[in-house]
Order: sequence, then structure tokens, then C-alpha cells
Amino acid sequence: MPIFLSTKQQRSSTLTNPEVLKRLAKYLAQQCFRNTILEDLHAGITPDSQIGDYTDVVVRSPYGEIPWPNLSRLNDEEMKALMIDVVNKTYHALIVLFDDRLGGELIKILAQRDLLPRWNEPSLTTRG
Repeated sequence: MPIFLSTKQQRSSTLTNPEVLKRLAKYLAQQCFRNTILEDLHAGITPDSQIGDYTDVVVRSPYGEIPWPNLSRLNDEEMKALMIDVVNKTYHALIVLFDDRLGGELIKILAQRDLLPRWNEPSLTTRG
């Protein structure tokens, strides 16, 4: 006799699948961080480095030159706005994820396919 799992049981067993967890991590990163005002902050001209490590790039200010590796890329207002946007997007993503219908559909989709196949696979290392 076949055993039928409830939607919550199916979602729970699917969420123990490492492949689904990796896909969910990429999805959340896209929805909660990438698709924020970070895109606006990222827009603009990026300097090039002949050496490759940007130690040859400086920013001229009225108070002198600032080496690129020492330069803060975001001011306090931009960082605050970014974090507010990230928290709001994360809140929305969690509401979707924990909604019985929407969360179940999202997990079902992620179990079937990777929505961001060109992104690097997540790892448990802290850097790159």
C-alpha cells in the first residue's frame, strides 16, 4: 500500500536534499540581495587596473588621493538604504517560503530545476 505524504511532509523531506538547499540559497541571494538597490549602487564606471590588484588605482579627492584598496565603496546612507532593502526583501521571501501553498510551489520548482544555473554552486566555505 503506497504511503502518501502531506504537503508539509513532502516539503520537509525535500528541504533535506542538498541540491534543493543549494538552489534555494541561490534563489534567496538573488531575491533578497541581488535584486535590491545594490543594482543602482553597482551601476557606473568601474576602474581598470594594469597590475590586476588595483594598487595602481587611486581616487582623487579635495583632501588627497585615496588608494582604491583603501576606499570605502559605499557611504553610510547607501549602506543603510541597502540593508533596509535587503531586510524587506528577505522578509518577503520568508513569507513566501513559509506560506503553505506558495512555499510548497517554490520548493517543488526548485526540486525540479535550478532557476539560476549560471550562478556558482554554494559551498560551506566562508569566501569565494
